[in-house]
Amino acid sequence: MYHMIYNKKSIPLQTRIKKIKFMLSKIIENALNEQIKIEAESSQVYLAMASWAETQGFEGVASFMYAHSDEERMHMLKLLKFVNERGGHGKISTLSAPPETFGSFKEMFQTLFDHEVMVSQKINDLVDATLKEKDYATHNFLQWYVSEQIEEEGLARNILDKINLIGDDKGGLYLFDNDVKLLTSTNTEI
Repeated sequence: MYHMIYNKKSIPLQTRIKKIKFMLSKIIENALNEQIKIEAESSQVYLAMASWAETQGFEGVASFMYAHSDEERMHMLKLLKFVNERGGHGKISTLSAPPETFGSFKEMFQTLFDHEVMVSQKINDLVDATLKEKDYATHNFLQWYVSEQIEEEGLARNILDKINLIGDDKGGLYLFDNDVKLLTSTNTEI
């Protein structure tokens, strides 16, 4: 195939491969790398929430958050591999430290919901950039993230609604913790 596009004698093989392989604009590559950082920070936020919930004695919430932290890391890796496969360079950035404490479960799940809304907006901005750049392959790839964010926002909103219904009732929080544990064991992709 290469011989049909380039005269092998006039252009070195490495140059020919780079020209054919590179398909991401720098604008999209940079935007995807920013999203890689956001997904990594999301994993850290969930990890911090898991640790805090575990120290509060809520095994179910901690399990849910640990599983979600792993899921967010997989989202990051999926983006990283996509950038590299499309001829860009997926970059690992310095991350902002997440909070260590959350005050109450209501505050923690409100933080979670707000974080997921922010991630959704960043994904939407990224999709918009792909349309402006006419990068339909990346646009198509990102549709999975759009759908995933709809699910994640919905799940966070649903959990926050339940926490609001429970209020400060310790028995309700105990039952909620057990329900979340079941949610974690039945949903590997939340």
